Amino acid sequence: MDTLSQPPLFSRKNIVYLSAAFCCLLWGSAYPAIKSGYEIFQIAADDIPTKIVFAGYRFLFAGLLLLLLAMATRKPIARLSPRQFGQLTLLGLTQTSLQYIFFYIGLAFTTGVKGSIMNATGTFFSVLLAHFIYQNDKLSYNKTLGCILGFAGVMVVNFNSGLLDFSFSLLGDGSVVLAAFILSAASLYGKRISQTVDPTVMTGYQLALGGLALVVGGYLSGGELTFHGISSVAILGYLTLLSSVAFALWSILLKYNRVGMIAPFNFLIPVSGSVLSAIFLGEDILEWKYALALLLVCSGIWWVNKVKR
Repeated sequence: MDTLSQPPLFSRKNIVYLSAAFCCLLWGSAYPAIKSGYEIFQIAADDIPTKIVFAGYRFLFAGLLLLLLAMATRKPIARLSPRQFGQLTLLGLTQTSLQYIFFYIGLAFTTGVKGSIMNATGTFFSVLLAHFIYQNDKLSYNKTLGCILGFAGVMVVNFNSGLLDFSFSLLGDGSVVLAAFILSAASLYGKRISQTVDPTVMTGYQLALGGLALVVGGYLSGGELTFHGISSVAILGYLTLLSSVAFALWSILLKYNRVGMIAPFNFLIPVSGSVLSAIFLGEDILEWKYALALLLVCSGIWWVNKVKR
């Protein structure tokens, strides 16, 4: 075999793929981390306002961390026109605030394994929306087949052991799917903004503004977050770090690459989310429906990303 014809290990494409996979691994770890956070902060399952406060602090701190990083690297964080600041505010209120209100509500009423797979619908929303927005991301046979397989996987996970008895919780599963759609639409909007605003600065503002809105809204709704020792600081610190790193890196990837090239890596979110939930939360991933659902979702993503030779 001619080794000179092989692409280098650290080629630009491989670095992009590894970076996208790393982002999705971090997001997958958020499922068990959020569930653990509920227990550590002693947040009741029906205490939605406190869950919103919890989410708000996570994103507020993540956004401030990114803005401090931008300042340290001498990136202009204050040179924003009124129009750009308005765009960042809208992005923060949708991609962070609105999306995570539905996400946290949904995760409170479904399992980490099921929620991680339901959230995979965001990949297919991205593919479909990109078809109508970008000329070089049109829907093809492979993408159509991939979307069908992916949604089939999402449907399978909602069948219980009786096979024919379909189970779908509007408050739990429905909220997670709606959150996935909002995230997909907002991410495409963020890709547009990143062409004129540095991705790190953009992500910092959208997380900080969206997180602040969540904190204020949560407290006004009656939420109250109480820290319980060093474990509370540790879990909130981890969620803050993963948010800042994953969102900033993902924004950079979307700025310089096609949506259809990056979005398929979201299959790692349900995979890592399911495995990590099973490890840290003791949830069962050995049921046949989870294995079949993951297989269908991953197959769908593969078809979406399949390139004709």
